[in-house]
Amino acid sequence: MTAWSDRLQRRPGGWLGYAARFASACMTMFFLRHLYNLTMRLLTPVILYRLALRGLRYREYFGRWRERFGFFADPGLDQTIWVHAVSVGEVNAAAPLIEALMRQFEGQRFVITTVTPTGSARVQKLFGDRVFHVYLPYDLPGSVKRFLRRVRPRLALVMETEIWPNLFYYCERSRIPMVVANARLSERSLRGYGPVRPLARAAIRSARFVAASSQQDAARLQQLGARPERMQVVGNVKFDMRIPPGLDRVGKVLREYWGEARPVWVAASTHEGEEVPVLEAHTRVLRRFPDALLVIAPRHPERFRPVAQLCRGYGFRTLTRSDDTVARHDTQCFVADTLGELMNFFAASDVAFVAGSFDPIGGHNVLEPAAVAVPVVVGPHTFNFAEITESLIHDGAALRVQNPVELGDTVARLFAERETRRTMGLAALAAMERERGAVARIVTIVADVLAHPVLPGG
Repeated sequence: MTAWSDRLQRRPGGWLGYAARFASACMTMFFLRHLYNLTMRLLTPVILYRLALRGLRYREYFGRWRERFGFFADPGLDQTIWVHAVSVGEVNAAAPLIEALMRQFEGQRFVITTVTPTGSARVQKLFGDRVFHVYLPYDLPGSVKRFLRRVRPRLALVMETEIWPNLFYYCERSRIPMVVANARLSERSLRGYGPVRPLARAAIRSARFVAASSQQDAARLQQLGARPERMQVVGNVKFDMRIPPGLDRVGKVLREYWGEARPVWVAASTHEGEEVPVLEAHTRVLRRFPDALLVIAPRHPERFRPVAQLCRGYGFRTLTRSDDTVARHDTQCFVADTLGELMNFFAASDVAFVAGSFDPIGGHNVLEPAAVAVPVVVGPHTFNFAEITESLIHDGAALRVQNPVELGDTVARLFAERETRRTMGLAALAAMERERGAVARIVTIVADVLAHPVLPGG
């Protein structure tokens, strides 16, 4: 008898005990999976109601509902590479990786899925008809199976950590190798799995490879259940972002319209609970710099009109990108109510406040302003980008504030200290250059998985 079976027999209960524990675990997973599926079905009307409410404010949510249940015309694809990126931020982060994969696997058909209309619009703008785009269906068994039958992937690549139990389960059953790229897991998300943690554990263990973005993320993913032998810390693909050609020129042209000498700051990706604090901060900035301009870019399109009304309610001379194209020399607030132009506004600004960090949302991508050497300011809540943000703060490229008063005072101080802004910008560029390389490492992993789609032993 083997050493392994000897050890097993010496355990309490021997072979019989092991079989009983295994059977018990299987039954637990069986019932838990069915309970999860029942819950998802019961929640579907609530999800649709919420979707309809969002559609009242942003009409694109009314369209393409059938796709969310896996119903769409068969595109006639086979053996595709499928990439999932939730929304516009994830699509922007994934863009260099997708382009690199397209170069590496020339002639291969690609499928890209998103969840939000803004993510969909970004995919169509960046890739057009070079890819097949559709919404990712809800995590219902029938919806997932219909989706997989239509796109027929030979490999699934999920950005960040979108762990959906049925999606991972049916990929494994269909022998579709799953790669989780730029894998991140905050402490808060790890705790948040709660009663479905066994399903999340089974899902992440089924992944063929997990490309973690940091050591801290790798440790938390292992706590969740990721297999160490199928995981590697490759870095964050966001550091590999490419600066659009001519961006510097676009920034200069905007400043010519706005006023080259006046100080400008951007509040990027604001949420509903943060816009008032940002405007309170701008009030403090204007006391010291009466000609200052705030460019405020709401995260969600349904906030565009309310934010413009809010700015005018504060008495600020306000224009919008959609109605007025550019700010004028006397404009105090300029609402960026379009999609896909945030980098242009960063390139034309002196300071960037990255929102999602005043409220406990977790913050947004601080690397976009850093990539164009703009000093970054964040609020207290940055757990979604904890390692990156702390690294920029440590390097002297970013500052953290706790409230609107500190935000206003910090922006005003940076306006007054040109050399500080320059030093912070150079530190940001140095950090970007130092951390590049994740895209190339993930392409190598994907190539290896495609070359060996079945692991030794099954």
